[in-house]
Amino acid sequence: MESSQELLYSVDNGIARVTINRPEARNAMSPAVIAGLLGAIRSATEDTSVRVVVLAGAGDKAFCAGADLSNMFDSSSSENGPGVLEGHEARGDIVKLFKEMWSMGKPTIAKVQGWALAGGFGLAMACDIVVASEKARFGAPEINVGLWPFIITVPLMRSMPPKIALELMLTGRVVGASEAKEVGFVNRVVPHDELDGVVDELASTLASRSPTLMRLGRNSFYSVWGAKPDDAFPYLQTMLTLASMTEDAKEGISAFLEKRDPVWRGR
Repeated sequence: MESSQELLYSVDNGIARVTINRPEARNAMSPAVIAGLLGAIRSATEDTSVRVVVLAGAGDKAFCAGADLSNMFDSSSSENGPGVLEGHEARGDIVKLFKEMWSMGKPTIAKVQGWALAGGFGLAMACDIVVASEKARFGAPEINVGLWPFIITVPLMRSMPPKIALELMLTGRVVGASEAKEVGFVNRVVPHDELDGVVDELASTLASRSPTLMRLGRNSFYSVWGAKPDDAFPYLQTMLTLASMTEDAKEGISAFLEKRDPVWRGR
């Protein structure tokens, strides 16, 4: 995938970096940005050299401030624009984005340096790991403008106690990085000027692991999310047997016993 004006994409040392490039609009998600994010996730999924994906926002102020409200109602007010049905279907693109992030088989990291609001809050919560600057701020302020954060309900409820998510939706309250870490929907909070280095180190660590076991393990995690134990355990037992039969598992155990670094084959 090539970078566009509104979305930057690059791959280096197994790390795909996806950056929303609209700092003047606090990296709000236009239709082009959402389409670009979908394309980036699909490219990273298909690219066997990619081991981990880092999502970020350009500039120093915002990870992503949510949907671009300036064109939200174009579908119903413009004679030449899309109709209500087309607008409704287009909003399903962010649903596709979240689902493809969860099913891609590769870990994702949200690098949050500032505001993560509304859909941007949901985008961060859809990532596997969230690393935040001490200046990061999270919230679902849709209620303040007569809306409701419908779509992001799923990633929020997967990332924090449901009643915390509901409180944030009901009040529109903005949460600082330290409270986000205490609640548990942020994994790490670091000094602002150390954010890039910490994320790079974490991404490199994830990229150094077996891509085969990363895919099997991560897919298993999402497959049993919310499942009853009686349903989850047989599936997980089968996955353990499957994992133990892979070349990477055999290589990992051999390397451990021989006190050397493993050489992953991705099989």
